[in-house]
Amino acid sequence: MNTIREIKKPIQQEMLLFEKKFKSSLNSNVPLLDKILHYIVKRKGKQMRPMFVFLSGKLFGDVNESSFRAASLIELLHTATLVHDDVIDDANMRRGFFSINALWKNKIAVLVGDYLLSQGLLMSLENQEYDLLQIVSKAVKEMSEGELLQIEKARKLDIEEDVYFEIIRQKTATLIAACCACGAVAANQDKETVERMRKFGELIGIAFQMKDDLFDYYNEDLIGKPTGIDIKEQKMTLPLIYTLKNSDKKQKKFIIQTVKNHNTNSERVAEVLDIVKRSGGIDYTIDKMKSYQKEALQLLKTFDDNESRKSLELLVNFVIERKK
Repeated sequence: MNTIREIKKPIQQEMLLFEKKFKSSLNSNVPLLDKILHYIVKRKGKQMRPMFVFLSGKLFGDVNESSFRAASLIELLHTATLVHDDVIDDANMRRGFFSINALWKNKIAVLVGDYLLSQGLLMSLENQEYDLLQIVSKAVKEMSEGELLQIEKARKLDIEEDVYFEIIRQKTATLIAACCACGAVAANQDKETVERMRKFGELIGIAFQMKDDLFDYYNEDLIGKPTGIDIKEQKMTLPLIYTLKNSDKKQKKFIIQTVKNHNTNSERVAEVLDIVKRSGGIDYTIDKMKSYQKEALQLLKTFDDNESRKSLELLVNFVIERKK
């Protein structure tokens, strides 16, 4: 399987420089805020989103200052949404570390998220990067809409496949689409090229979320058991939607009652996971995910073949093949 180190090869220097620049954008004169910002920097993840920005930019030539601002803007926004998500979900852990709300309580966590968002907006305005600001602001709007649509549908459990795809397009794919579009904008590409890159990001973003949804039902490497967390949280994902559509009345009733009223009953949740497996819901989801992967790779082939394109191809495959 491709490793992140391999994928990063063409942008190794840029990623190192980005870390420095990003750290410097997270300095504050308020001691409490400064302490929290340092904590955030220390517990960063794979930084896949800045990777998408730089690889998309390098597809068309060299990375410039605008590319670094685009990556910082996306990372500030992404971090803000994670901080807010942890408050909404009442989550105490994030990436193996305590969440901001677990250490400093909800009020401070919400304010820190607001601060990160405003830092990103100011950075764009100060440098008159209006195109980047428009792309990222639209992504924030869509992410919020996607989350709210999911909450609304979870209450009724009446979700259709097309609504599921609209939710994950808005919730997850829109930010990866913004990364690829921003990379192209920073590289001074025309509107048609920016739109193709945005579409590429959207396709791989949808596949990324489908892979995440699959982790709830099975583990390829057979280490640990499926979690059933989405069922416990009443999230309707594609394996479950497919299963409900292809179940008889009795089975359908059992699944819906489990998700609605018995979602903390481990035995019933395990039985639903088993029904999903037997019904073909997992295989159906894998096939759909692979069709998005294929479309993303075909779209990439419309660009010049260079090191960055090869890395983006590896990144697409990494998203599908990852084990967590």
